[in-house]
Amino acid sequence: MYLYNGMTYNINKAIEILAQTPETLKSFLGQLSEDWIYNNEGEHTWSPFDIIGHLIHGEKTDWINRLQIILSNLEDKTFEPFDRFAQFQASKGKTLHQLLNEFEFLRNNNLETLKQLNITEEQLQLKGIHPELGEVTLSQLLATWVTHDLGHIAQISRVMAKQYTSEVGPWVGYISILNT
Repeated sequence: MYLYNGMTYNINKAIEILAQTPETLKSFLGQLSEDWIYNNEGEHTWSPFDIIGHLIHGEKTDWINRLQIILSNLEDKTFEPFDRFAQFQASKGKTLHQLLNEFEFLRNNNLETLKQLNITEEQLQLKGIHPELGEVTLSQLLATWVTHDLGHIAQISRVMAKQYTSEVGPWVGYISILNT
């Protein structure tokens, strides 16, 4: 039996999760009807379609870009602000299958870049400047990439589960995902 005590960041263990995310999402969402894909939890919330678009935007503008800033010789290591809503415009006119394929392509390229860098333990302690959070280490950035994926997988599950909130009747109190 394992007790929660957290894990120290390990790049190889991180890659285990990061490499699985595209396949997980394709398997989970790839054959579903539009009701599952485009419904959300209400005003100002995201559907699974929106979340995949958000993940794509992160692959294009966040993780590797910020990693490269931290590893660079730049004097100013301040990250560009991340547009958390860019997916709404960028995903217009695309299908979920197109988004899933684009995400998989971008993620595979980013992981290849990450692997080729052969990041050392010393480099994991190098710092950049997040525009809101201030100083962050490379290790923190890369750990956040993993937890960001896992958080959005959980979000997709929650959004989908909540589509049946009123349908489960008296079991609603027993289904924790419906009460978050």
